[in-house]
Amino acid sequence: MTGAFLPADPGAVLAALPAPVATFDAKGRWSGLNEAAELWLNLSERGVTGLSADDPALIARLRVEPELGPLIAQAAQAGESVLHPRVRFEISDRAGRWTARRAGLDLAPLPDGGVVALIRPEPEAEVDASPRRAARSAIGMAEMLAHEIKNPLAGIRGAAQLLSEGLGPEDRELTDLIVAESRRIVALLEEVERFGDTTLPQLRPVNIHDILDRARRSMALGGTAPRIVADYDPSLPPALVDPGRIMQVVLNLLRNASEALAREPRGPDDPRGPPLIRLRTAYDRDVRGPEGTPLALQVEVEDNGPGIPEAIADQIFEPFVSGRENGTGLGLALVGKIVTEHGGLIRVDSRPGRTLFRVSLPLAGKGAAPWTEPY
Repeated sequence: MTGAFLPADPGAVLAALPAPVATFDAKGRWSGLNEAAELWLNLSERGVTGLSADDPALIARLRVEPELGPLIAQAAQAGESVLHPRVRFEISDRAGRWTARRAGLDLAPLPDGGVVALIRPEPEAEVDASPRRAARSAIGMAEMLAHEIKNPLAGIRGAAQLLSEGLGPEDRELTDLIVAESRRIVALLEEVERFGDTTLPQLRPVNIHDILDRARRSMALGGTAPRIVADYDPSLPPALVDPGRIMQVVLNLLRNASEALAREPRGPDDPRGPPLIRLRTAYDRDVRGPEGTPLALQVEVEDNGPGIPEAIADQIFEPFVSGRENGTGLGLALVGKIVTEHGGLIRVDSRPGRTLFRVSLPLAGKGAAPWTEPY
């Protein structure tokens, strides 16, 4: 497929081709889609015509890795067909669900300075027999059980509260224990439900500092948090995240740090000073995800507590692994799951006197990373 054999007006033959084909004008803007491309990309020709290849308005509907704009520019400058054998497409539907697809991309220059792109979809597996499918089933079962168990627990709690009204102080202690333990179990079940949530994150450009400030205020309202110091980079561009889920990540990390500090009382002469959590943001253009996608936005949560116990240091993001008595072991597992759903990274550096969690996230715009399918 080369530009030399293409007609001056490729739109005349687009509709007749069974494979998905898209065209771009000399400025790299979408100029045409055939029917096969509209179906495969879940886009309409009318909706994309005139938009640049990597227009921010398309981020909510289509993400391509590697980025489409440079690929088009490369083909236009080369003057001959350029083949990219494995390109990743993240395609959204109207319900906000994303589908990951891979295809070869054959780009060739047109006589008018534009580019035509032939998409060669990879065959999709008919049966998913991988461990991922089994994990999804297990998570779905846990979520269903959590939902069903919460209903009778509400009845038990209500009955205990009614019984307590006619009891003396000693007997009321027993009903109060029933109520307290029922609430603790419900809180655990709600964590299981959050961990089992397989819906995709609703990504949009967000000022990360707004999320961090909300999390700080939420901790302060609880009345038990140590001092939290903010050290922000005010020049950071917006992140491409689901604000509700990243809020959950920050809250879980702050609570984890707060609980670690509370487990180790310290006197006024302690060389580490009073309990402290530092919340920091930074820009690091060298950080990339597993597939090479840029993750330049950094969020750090650091505390001067006892550090992570060595026995669980390499398992802290696994479900039901906890370093504290009566811990559920789901807080950090949920953090890892949400960060992975965003295509991000989370790392931890811990030693006695200092624990640092670093979350790396995609930026909105051309630096955005594709969503990674969770279990």
